[in-house]
Amino acid sequence: MPKTSARLLSLLSLLQARRDWPGALLAERLRVSPRTVRRDVDRLRELGYPIATAKGPDGGYRLGAGADLPPLLFDDEQAVALAVALRTASAFSEAAARALTTVRQVMPARLRHRVDTIQVDDVSPHTAPVDPDVILALSAAVHARETLRFDYGPGATYRRAEPHHLITWRGRWYLIAWDLDRADWRTFRADRITPRTPAGPRFAPRDLPGGDPATFVRSRFRGGDADWPCRGEVIVHRPAHSVAAFVGDGLVEELAGDRCRLVLGSWSWPGLAAAVARFDADFEVVGPGELRAALAELGRRCTAAAGKS
Repeated sequence: MPKTSARLLSLLSLLQARRDWPGALLAERLRVSPRTVRRDVDRLRELGYPIATAKGPDGGYRLGAGADLPPLLFDDEQAVALAVALRTASAFSEAAARALTTVRQVMPARLRHRVDTIQVDDVSPHTAPVDPDVILALSAAVHARETLRFDYGPGATYRRAEPHHLITWRGRWYLIAWDLDRADWRTFRADRITPRTPAGPRFAPRDLPGGDPATFVRSRFRGGDADWPCRGEVIVHRPAHSVAAFVGDGLVEELAGDRCRLVLGSWSWPGLAAAVARFDADFEVVGPGELRAALAELGRRCTAAAGKS
């Protein structure tokens, strides 16, 4: 039987790997008794890990979300992927740069070397950093449908607007909003917004010109948009900030529940399917049907390839 500390780390790693674990299966994987599993779960709870117990004949455990962020375990590939994502995101956020420093400090030498050899030279050279607190404030206003009061631009002009969508476009965060003082739709750069508190009254959503954020933004920035022959839309089960740095001229809109709307273009439907599938996350296809068909064909090819020795 492994020592208690090593066994706790193995148990934590298993709980992070899937949503629900039957107690008997955990005991089998750890080569201990179900009673030992229960004791180890209690120890992890004492360390701050929110582990829920499922009732029933089989029993089971689930690692949930807590009030504080406890220590996490990553395998080698996850740790490298996290560091690369943070290095890319550091172009947009000072918090990401600090997080990268923290992650790199605790990495084994073999992983630090792999990360240090990865060069991210030109993610978005003209992107201005955005205060994470501003993104959180804008996102909260969008989801609550509350009128936003803010200072905008170098001259700190006072503005009032009804925020409808928070998106990224070509490496920058934008707020799509109805400007109350100008009675028109506007796109505001998030890095130029300084929100005021408290927020204004709630408002009823308006119909966006073009019907969706992607069409609206492309019409406003028509000169820089590639005329892709194939364009599709999906809902990715990841936060917008973790996706935005990797989509080029695609559009990313933040949604509730740590999800985002992604609109991408490509020269072919198979190419678009591959671009969508490269994110390590579940996703839902909004349309069109050609993208669904291309993803089905891509899945068939991947399944066939995985089955070959």
